[in-house]
Amino acid sequence: MRHSFKLPGTVEWKNGELYFLDQTMLPLETVSEKQETAEQVWDSIKRLKVRGAPAIGIAGAYGLVVGMRNKQVLPASLFIEELYKCAEYLNSSRPTAVNLSWALNRMVNKAKVSGLADSAALYDLLVQEAESIHAEDRAICDGIGKYGAELIREGCGVLTHCNAGALATSGIGTATAPLYTAHLQGRRFRVFSDETRPLLQGSRLTSWELQRAGIDVTLICDNMAASIMAKGEIDLVIVGTDRVAANGDVANKIGTLGVAVAAKHFGIPFYVACPSSTVDLDTALGGDIEIEERDAEEVTSFGAKRTAPDGIKVCNPAFDVTPNELVTGIITEKGIIKAPYKEALINMFRK
Repeated sequence: MRHSFKLPGTVEWKNGELYFLDQTMLPLETVSEKQETAEQVWDSIKRLKVRGAPAIGIAGAYGLVVGMRNKQVLPASLFIEELYKCAEYLNSSRPTAVNLSWALNRMVNKAKVSGLADSAALYDLLVQEAESIHAEDRAICDGIGKYGAELIREGCGVLTHCNAGALATSGIGTATAPLYTAHLQGRRFRVFSDETRPLLQGSRLTSWELQRAGIDVTLICDNMAASIMAKGEIDLVIVGTDRVAANGDVANKIGTLGVAVAAKHFGIPFYVACPSSTVDLDTALGGDIEIEERDAEEVTSFGAKRTAPDGIKVCNPAFDVTPNELVTGIITEKGIIKAPYKEALINMFRK
């Protein structure tokens, strides 16, 4: 898919070296940081320098390559043992998004079943597999855009929450893919971007990339969404997700549940966009998804300024779970899935 704007290089593999766009520096600075070790990759994922379910899957795959680079002198059996350890370590960086474990498991299994007896050849295989995961994600984003763009009508208003954009993937995003595709097709529409407290991914990231692309985007605080809906300015909600349970429950950035409840009240369609790798048929219900709890300082400060009293108790879950009955449809690269989700997900994704 051709675009009139330059997509950000969220994860880049150049001449055998790994680079992440440091998203904690956006929108004021654009800094690409070289990743030298598996420990640095773990830290970059944990600290949200690289973030978004598809992007951290890609980052984890390349992180495994970086971590195994100096293990090529080992016998193949020991190389595989170290590979398991490195994958388990990288997977501990963020537990909610299934794409990370999916990509790491795919990498490990590729090496395990290869039958190769040479560690250098196993390493080369890992590089090839990470590059394949990277390339596949771009095509998947385009597929989500193809199916989701059909939902965006001329002149409509679209609300999105957090960042499920080009910065969260290696392509045109998941929730933003329909926006970019419809924009490329010449349709005019307006996007409302939730600020997304406490880390402001909607303000710092979604607004930044949509504005750069020439899309009409308006930034709002999270607590304004229902009011904008009540005024009739929002016709459609599209968000991303970090994990889809087998029954169609979805885990996404904290605040998504409130948006879904408000959309239901006002009769606004609520869609979730994701690649097939985000569908976790081994997790039966949304309540079974492990929700990451993050540091209190993210809530007690705004920017560099403390905004809460010392010693205050803080609850800071990074995600919430939206039950399937609030989800109008799930947009994937294979098409749009509608309820009943359990049967539809199995039919589309169970191999």
